[in-house]
Amino acid sequence: MAGGKETPRQKMIGMMYLVLTALLALQVSNSVLEKFVFIDESLQAQGKELTEKNVGLVSSINSEVEKKGNRPEDKKALDKAKQVREMTTEVVAYMNKLRTDFVEVSGGRDENGQLKGAKDDEKVSSFMVQQGNGTELKKRLNEYSNKLKELTGDDEFKLLARDAKDIDIAKNDPDQKNKTFEEYYFMKTPTAAGMATMSYLETEVLNYEAKALEDLAEQVGAKDVEFDQIVPLVRPASNTVAAGAKFEAELFITASASGLNPTFMYNNKEVESSANEAGIKYGKIEFTATPGQYDPKTLLAEKSFEAEIELNDSTYKINHKYFVVKPVIQIRSAALSALYMNCGNELDVQVPALGTSYNPSFSSGDAKIVKGNRAGLVTVVPKGRSKVKLSVSNAGSNLGTETFDVKKVPPPNINITSRGRTVDFEKGMRAAQLSEIRVAAEADENFKREVPKDAKYRVRKINVKLARAGRQIKAQDFTSESVNLASWRSQFRPGDNLIVKVENVTRRTYTGENERSKPVTTIYSIPIK
Repeated sequence: MAGGKETPRQKMIGMMYLVLTALLALQVSNSVLEKFVFIDESLQAQGKELTEKNVGLVSSINSEVEKKGNRPEDKKALDKAKQVREMTTEVVAYMNKLRTDFVEVSGGRDENGQLKGAKDDEKVSSFMVQQGNGTELKKRLNEYSNKLKELTGDDEFKLLARDAKDIDIAKNDPDQKNKTFEEYYFMKTPTAAGMATMSYLETEVLNYEAKALEDLAEQVGAKDVEFDQIVPLVRPASNTVAAGAKFEAELFITASASGLNPTFMYNNKEVESSANEAGIKYGKIEFTATPGQYDPKTLLAEKSFEAEIELNDSTYKINHKYFVVKPVIQIRSAALSALYMNCGNELDVQVPALGTSYNPSFSSGDAKIVKGNRAGLVTVVPKGRSKVKLSVSNAGSNLGTETFDVKKVPPPNINITSRGRTVDFEKGMRAAQLSEIRVAAEADENFKREVPKDAKYRVRKINVKLARAGRQIKAQDFTSESVNLASWRSQFRPGDNLIVKVENVTRRTYTGENERSKPVTTIYSIPIK
């Protein structure tokens, strides 16, 4: 997020927006769009809270200036604060106008107030990119951030509207790094996502305003606080965690003195305590988040824990609520529709929300599981034609179960060659060309691409007959793919047919076994010219 101190809820909303944006870029199910409506509503509510807070901060600055006697330097800070508020109101009004335009260009709303064109990914794109409204938005946002830097003297106010090459998560992505601000945020963006994106940018503006007002408030002492009581607090690294990831938080008191020696408790057990740079002591809480009852709309499960701080003869208790987000399992595989029976189907199973703590384990009662050489890589070997259910766990927590269809291995094709050239079954071959033929089995192209380690065939038995006018002249079995017919040539006559019957083909499976396989066609007739 941009600037200012964010509440856990604000951090949660921001993180969910970034996760859903990533999922949308990967073309996940349209159900993601429904979550953008939720994010949009949450961001708008957050924007109202921020606006109220910022208005209150301007009032606080005004009161502090009057309290200190309207000193000239303090009044300058107040004038700048008022200017910041006016600038913010103007920018947000412009962005709200764009939101209204999004609704209109995408077809308006239905009788239930829902966006008619929520899934339309052309209208917002055209309006913002092709028609230049995104360029104007970029100009206004960057003028705003530059003006804040000028008014506060704070270099932390970076440009709000940056091109993809200036954004950490996009600059190394070959598909994104060359996009402009308007292309990165609005190109091929469904209306619902465009609304959420605009709300997200509005909260960034309001966070910048909050940071600017805090900088100006510090100049007149409006942020000074006099402590008159001890308050226990929990400060989490993130108030939203994925099931299987670690929840980390600092448990501390907001006031301290050199003579105080508090004891920090979590689940009735003392936790490790430390002191920060300011000398304030805190206890550190760390545990692995477990799954819960997820809300079907938000994919969040609300949980809580109790902590205590014992100080002298008093005990301060706090009940802290946090949210566990349902992990989204992403599976990448060459076989997109189903797994091949008795084959080593390689899957790349990732849960982006777990980050570096992701070290999954897999299990299935329907297939043999072989773990790969890096986190998330697994080979699944289905035992039969029934569906395969693959369970994914992390740090002892079940993340979910994915179900796959199972399909049969496609039959191989037979390729018969003579002297390196494919035999012409229609025109036939001259007797001199048939001193030796090679009969090989080749895998179906899709099968070879999807499970290359299972696409190895061997022809083990071939029956060859020489037929003339419907009569068999000679017959012989061969157990090699190379068939030597040198001794047959003296018996070849124009009009004869060489009948090749492929009787035994095996496939070398992923597990090293030889599996019997029936080719598409088993009998071939070669006319002799």
